[in-house]
Amino acid sequence: MSNLLIKNGRVIDPSQGIDRVTNLLIAEGRIAALDASEDSTGNGHAESSTDVIDAEGKIVSPGLIDMQVHLREPGGEEDETIETGTAAALAGGFTSIVCSPDTDPPVDTPAAVEFIQHRAAKADHCNVFVLACVSKGRLGEELAEIGQLVEAGAVGFSDDDAPIYSPELMRRAFEYCLMFDKPILNHPETRELTRAGVMHEGLVSLRLALGGMPAAAEDVMTSRDISLAEATGGRVHLMHLSSSGSVEAIRRAKSRGVRVTAAVCPHHLTLTDEQLNTFDSNYKINPPLRGRNHCDALLAGLADGTIDVIASDHSPRAVEKKMQELDLAPFGVVGLETTLGVVSTALVAPGHLDWPTALAKLTINPARILGLDRGTLAVGAPADVTVIDPHARWKVDPKQFRSKSRNTPFSGWEMRGRADTVIVGGRVKWTAGNG
Repeated sequence: MSNLLIKNGRVIDPSQGIDRVTNLLIAEGRIAALDASEDSTGNGHAESSTDVIDAEGKIVSPGLIDMQVHLREPGGEEDETIETGTAAALAGGFTSIVCSPDTDPPVDTPAAVEFIQHRAAKADHCNVFVLACVSKGRLGEELAEIGQLVEAGAVGFSDDDAPIYSPELMRRAFEYCLMFDKPILNHPETRELTRAGVMHEGLVSLRLALGGMPAAAEDVMTSRDISLAEATGGRVHLMHLSSSGSVEAIRRAKSRGVRVTAAVCPHHLTLTDEQLNTFDSNYKINPPLRGRNHCDALLAGLADGTIDVIASDHSPRAVEKKMQELDLAPFGVVGLETTLGVVSTALVAPGHLDWPTALAKLTINPARILGLDRGTLAVGAPADVTVIDPHARWKVDPKQFRSKSRNTPFSGWEMRGRADTVIVGGRVKWTAGNG
């Protein structure tokens, strides 16, 4: 394997507090040196064996990590496959993604974990880590075999968009996962409050005569999960926050030392329920797009550290599924190929976040939550690197997606900032313009 020198880039590594223009040397698939000179040979190899990438004017970051991705395989290959989903991840700048367990059959056995690992290795695009089910069949009735799933390689546990409904099951899940120091990732939703809901409950849903999904449905489940985590000492990660009440509850819980972390998606930061005036099903998401006051609270939570992670919640749906009437169309949007652009355009450029803060939420924070040896440019770490061009201007065109699905709410958006080069394990896997 050739060595690789990335020179003249603005190296930002939140895991080490590094933000400076310097050179980065990769050798034998690992980070070999920071501040390397251009004549670095690395491990005694001849200079001719070192390839060079000039990153002047660009950001050199630890490889981006998306901790909430639906790959759909097995069972939903009409929406996405592991091959197409991991290709989309590379195009979006992600070197590692975490696969949700809502496949058919669900990821509730060691064999299911190993199937995804095998298919991801065959695709050979990016790293794929696997979440396994908390309950057998995601039915919320009986705990899955937590220990066996950890042994198979599961990095965390979730029933994904099936909220872990029973407080007793959740309590026991926390206690079991404590033995392995694994987090539980829950979708905070109280289903009795959202039945037949299509969008956020408010003035817009009233005007459109569409079933509402109140913010209280999220807030109630968030508070319950925090209480159970506090009582057991377990670790809970609340996925795709959308409500101001949840942000405040998590802020208070963190001040008490509760082991709670949270993520937010780009669409919940930038879009509101007003988008549903178009009846476009590409804005139909669960949790739903809410009002501007909720967006503002989420932005504040990102800025002050209440919210730890930005995740895409990449939820591909085949075109024909989203072409149905709004109340029949499934929830979900794709996000792997637009997340970095939205972060750069809508969060960094207006000054809501600076690049080190934004990249922490896309690299080291998800790595620490899931116990991954990624998200850092420390010497000796796996050489997963994303080179970002913060000045690149591009327009979102779903026809150009590597994903199998096209259900984006950002179609036609003018973006500033995208991945320029993506390196996984020391190998260049994607470059802008060359796929």
